[in-house]
Amino acid sequence: MPAEPVHRPAGRRTPAVIRLLVLATFVVILNETIMINAIPRLMTDLHVTERSAQWVSTAFMLTMAAVIPVTGWFLQRVTTRRAYALAMGIFLAGTLLSAAAPSFAILLVGRVVQAGGTAVMMPLLMTTLMTVVPEHDRGRVMGNVTLAISVAPAMGPVISGLVLQIGSWRWLFLLVLPIAGAVTFFGLRKLENVGEPESGAIDWASVVFAALGFGSLVYGLSRFEVGNIVIPALIVAAGVAFIAVFAARQIRLQRTGSPLLDLRILLSGTYTKALVLMAVAFLAMMGSMILLPLYLQNLRSLSPLETGLLVMPGGLAMGLLGPTIGRLFDRFGGRMLVIPGAVGITAALAGFTRISLTMPYWQLLALHILLMVSLAAAFTPVFTLGLGALPQHLYSHGSSMLGTLQQVAAAFGTALVVTVMTARATTLTDRGIEPLVAHLSGMRLAFAISAGLAVIVIVMAVLLPNRSASSEAVVLDSEDVEDTEMVRG
Repeated sequence: MPAEPVHRPAGRRTPAVIRLLVLATFVVILNETIMINAIPRLMTDLHVTERSAQWVSTAFMLTMAAVIPVTGWFLQRVTTRRAYALAMGIFLAGTLLSAAAPSFAILLVGRVVQAGGTAVMMPLLMTTLMTVVPEHDRGRVMGNVTLAISVAPAMGPVISGLVLQIGSWRWLFLLVLPIAGAVTFFGLRKLENVGEPESGAIDWASVVFAALGFGSLVYGLSRFEVGNIVIPALIVAAGVAFIAVFAARQIRLQRTGSPLLDLRILLSGTYTKALVLMAVAFLAMMGSMILLPLYLQNLRSLSPLETGLLVMPGGLAMGLLGPTIGRLFDRFGGRMLVIPGAVGITAALAGFTRISLTMPYWQLLALHILLMVSLAAAFTPVFTLGLGALPQHLYSHGSSMLGTLQQVAAAFGTALVVTVMTARATTLTDRGIEPLVAHLSGMRLAFAISAGLAVIVIVMAVLLPNRSASSEAVVLDSEDVEDTEMVRG
């Protein structure tokens, strides 16, 4: 049956606290990918190898993966203003340190500090949104959030390509600094506290296990591109083992009501399906972000700026359509958006398997726009449906899990496409195939595997409900009450 439209009064406005947090989150998340095009400049200016220079992006991603699991606990124990001030203050310090870095080691420290502040912002934004925005209006507001969490990583290489055409890599930080400073100043003037902080001590063993587990997992996945798979595989295995210990400890701590990351969020079927869908979709997005620049620059001889301009329309379309998709979700529910979006993601990735050395640029542009628009159609409803299925006191833990899995999916997507592409190209080259043709074949295979994985997105989209199942939140709440009574007994 078609979804019944839900009519509401016009004139709705996004709460000021959300607008401020969206702007701040866009600024900080932009920095996750802004250094991708600066690698050659860093090698020359700071006298480091390409592998060392890659750490400006790897260290950022590692820090995000290690810190985000802690944010669920952290956001429940500090006020909104304090969390915002701490996150933006740390980010500003890292940005200033990076801009003035006299050596590569100092630049690396600055990037780690930057990432520490960034890691807090997305969970803070999502938790606040779910708390202050009524359920019937969440789609529209979440559509605006899509601009920050999805478009910012896609726009990073574009902006850096433009800046590097006319200036030093230091300008990538110097231009962000006054913007971030103004956002922090006005945010602290206007921001109001949402909810009441809770008391509770932190379990430092959980912090260590989370950092070692998620950090090792992301680092191991990021090293598969080097060539030797044995050491990265061992690092990944160690990360999985630490995560297993971390999960077991959280289950035990849930009985006392003080887990670092409350895993009861996974008892919600809707949330878990949304989590899987988001992870695979984000994997597809990051994989295409890696493969397309390699194809355009290495095989089609475009400059970084030309590459950035070609993929920019897709990123802009994704962000501009976010609010419209959100309003459609509020009116008709998620299925009419998520299912076509999932099909579009798979179709776009399948289309990229037909790339050639003479494929018209308009076809590449059309496929990329289809991919980005389809991702937007999926992301906004999935975030809203998933978090909406949780009780309010688990919003911070749910958004932390989403953020953590995004980092893992980004690392896995990168490792997957690079490993598949390299292995295929090496095999064909050894057989006497021309290197250019061999690399093209490797890229086609990587896109084909990504398209195959995207079928999972379609399956999860079909299984998701049209609207958040509030009954699941009630069930989770009742289980928490039972746990509390058991502890008191």
